[in-house]
Amino acid sequence: MSESARRGGQGRERLVVIGGDAAGMSAASQARRLKGPEELEIVAFERGHFTSYSACGIPYWVGGDVHDRDDLVARTPEEHRARGIQVRLRTEVTEIDPARQAVRARDVDSGAESWTPYDKLVIATGARPVRPDMPGADAEGVHGVQTLDDGQELLGTLTRAGGTRAVVVGAGYIGVEMAEALIKRGFRVTVVNRGSEPMSTLDPDMGRLVREAMEALGVTMVDDAEVTEVATGADGRVRAVVTEDAAYPADVVVLGIGVRPETALAGAAGLPLGVHGGLLTDRAMRVRGQENVWAGGDCVEVLDLVSGQERHIPLGTHANKHGQVIGTNVGGGYATFPGVVGTAVSKVCDLEIARTGLREKDARRAGLRYETVVVESTSRAGYYPGASPMTVKMLAEHRTGRLLGVQIVGREGAGKRVDIAAVALTAGMTVEQMTALDLGYAPPFSPVWDPVLVAARKAAAKVRAS
Repeated sequence: MSESARRGGQGRERLVVIGGDAAGMSAASQARRLKGPEELEIVAFERGHFTSYSACGIPYWVGGDVHDRDDLVARTPEEHRARGIQVRLRTEVTEIDPARQAVRARDVDSGAESWTPYDKLVIATGARPVRPDMPGADAEGVHGVQTLDDGQELLGTLTRAGGTRAVVVGAGYIGVEMAEALIKRGFRVTVVNRGSEPMSTLDPDMGRLVREAMEALGVTMVDDAEVTEVATGADGRVRAVVTEDAAYPADVVVLGIGVRPETALAGAAGLPLGVHGGLLTDRAMRVRGQENVWAGGDCVEVLDLVSGQERHIPLGTHANKHGQVIGTNVGGGYATFPGVVGTAVSKVCDLEIARTGLREKDARRAGLRYETVVVESTSRAGYYPGASPMTVKMLAEHRTGRLLGVQIVGREGAGKRVDIAAVALTAGMTVEQMTALDLGYAPPFSPVWDPVLVAARKAAAKVRAS
């Protein structure tokens, strides 16, 4: 009997997927479209209770904008099973043995362990919230928010907390969005941020606009502060977040200081990790040095098309694309993932925040010389009702004029304008070339010169003068 027959039965190959969210289940679903159950057995392990959900939607569920948890679930385990994918919930993979081509899994509830052989393996273990190495970081009432289970636990704490004081540690995307969600739930919110301004994905001058909006929302911002301890009471519950200079009372603490690739399992198996701790893959999303192992989603590093360097960018958009590429390759087709330009959008109340490409410090780290411009414009023609201010910052390479990055902060209509820049970055356009882009215009949508093109014109003039 062949090895694949031993694994899958009837001569079938077996695909094992570790992780039941975006990348993992997209890969499984795409592989199933290309190969039926008679050719490919698919087994997916998920340590939580849910599959194929929107982690990006959790802050909006916590804040009440999304009313039902199940609204965040794109496809349930039962729906996957109906398509011939064996989903094993509450089952955590604890070891990968590439030599044996098998994984060891543990039932989270019973503790029972078993080995499952594979012909092909997909690692989609995601990322984990960063928990500071300090006293009280794991105390009751301290929450990271990465999975639907995390969101459920946080909502339970908010219901039981018996108080109205919340502290968010960190002011990145998660921290900013969770601060607004907690405000909506009636909490008095303090954000403790180690940086000089919130949103370190922006340059500080643009982050300042975000801080002003958060303060207007009623959030107390504490910048340039390093958390040293989470103080607890006699019952072990959180009572305060302590910095070198002060203590901030808290009935609940949310960690918003970012995530790291969840690659301990892969690292222990000897699979290659990059400088950011993420798995390294080729363009087909195959783990480097492995013939039958693929990886995607928040656990991998990807190529930055602007800087040419590897980066860890945990976003659901990338994860779903990774899954499609992996599933196509596993299913016998061919697909590649070329890389990213680092596009992301977020919001604080009605303030929209967007960025793509490189920040100033990214450009310096990549050894690039650059010019910057900042322009103030409006979302619509100035005379049209509802026109709102918008700030656009643009980076262009010195002398060549190649677009390097764009950041936008403004009200309605600001955020998605970053997509213009994302396309230009992907195409390798110069700011001079951007000025000729034929964008849609009508007074309800834009001034005659779109704010992004105004920035491109100014950047092009600055490059010519350099």
